Amino acid sequence: MRIRITFSKQGALRYTGHLDLHTLLERAARRASLPLAYSQGFHPTPKIQLASALPLGFSSRAEVMDMWLTTDCALPQVRADLQAALPRDIQILDIQQVDDRSPALQTQLIAAEYEATIPEEFASNLTSRLSALLGASSLPRVRRGKAYDLRPLIESLEAAPADGSGKMRMSMRLTAREGATGRPEEVLSALDIPPESVRVERTRLIFQG
Repeated sequence: MRIRITFSKQGALRYTGHLDLHTLLERAARRASLPLAYSQGFHPTPKIQLASALPLGFSSRAEVMDMWLTTDCALPQVRADLQAALPRDIQILDIQQVDDRSPALQTQLIAAEYEATIPEEFASNLTSRLSALLGASSLPRVRRGKAYDLRPLIESLEAAPADGSGKMRMSMRLTAREGATGRPEEVLSALDIPPESVRVERTRLIFQG
């Protein structure tokens, strides 16, 4: 039985890295006494697959993982047992059964959406700056010593209404294909906004079909 779980990641867990998150989810599944399926080989591991690594410091309300179980289980009970074993900063939003033969999540991911809360000191003329960025024919950047063009990785950018605190927000949709992944912090840097000053949340993962 293969189940797909959508969950949020908030609070202090924003600073939990991808590998540590994977370990946390695995331990929670064991505490919940779920009948986890294991990989084959000399070092069997639980078959748990996360769609995409979330950058450290980002919150999310749209993380997706697949988990394989050895027996069919009632989804409402799986959800209740797993939620009870998880820290409160992770909330299960949806759970459903999917075809065991479906492609790996990572191979189906094509884009991700984010929302950035911009501090007032960097919010002036945000709409016009976004337009200028989108109008650029190329946006040369360097990541890990390699040059690349950021512009093709940006699918959309727009200013959003201010939140309850009055801070300006910005929504962005970036490609998330293997070898062509747009990163919100690079977009912020291209706008001359220090990424460390911005609160970023992933709001949606978009899959083929």
